[in-house]
Amino acid sequence: MLENSEKCYVFFDGYCVLCNSFVQFLIKIDKKNKLLFGSIQGETAKKLLNKNALQNLSSVLVLHNKRVFIKSSASLHIFKVLGGFWKLLLALKIFPKWFRDLAYDFIAKNRYRWFGKREQCRLPNESEKQKILP
Repeated sequence: MLENSEKCYVFFDGYCVLCNSFVQFLIKIDKKNKLLFGSIQGETAKKLLNKNALQNLSSVLVLHNKRVFIKSSASLHIFKVLGGFWKLLLALKIFPKWFRDLAYDFIAKNRYRWFGKREQCRLPNESEKQKILP
């Protein structure tokens, strides 16, 4: 596991099927255990994030090196942290942030309608427990 200062926390909407699928994908490809995951609705998010960030349920939030990333910047930062082949996705930075976030917001606005919503946050299985925060 990473040292405290190096941890990259990924907070997501625990009720969102799309968000949970994204986290499942990230857990699978994070072979070097660089990421820790928690629901925005969870206790760790309440301890580490300010109230403004916690109200942003329509975005994946990343806390890394005392910086908070949201929307498309959060997603791209995750792939930067993962490194390797995944860094190629940083080429999407050729698009202005406002444009990337516009696309992100469109998907976020429709995510429950397109992908569904869980009645409760998903519980981690045994192999995920070390990566999932309360």
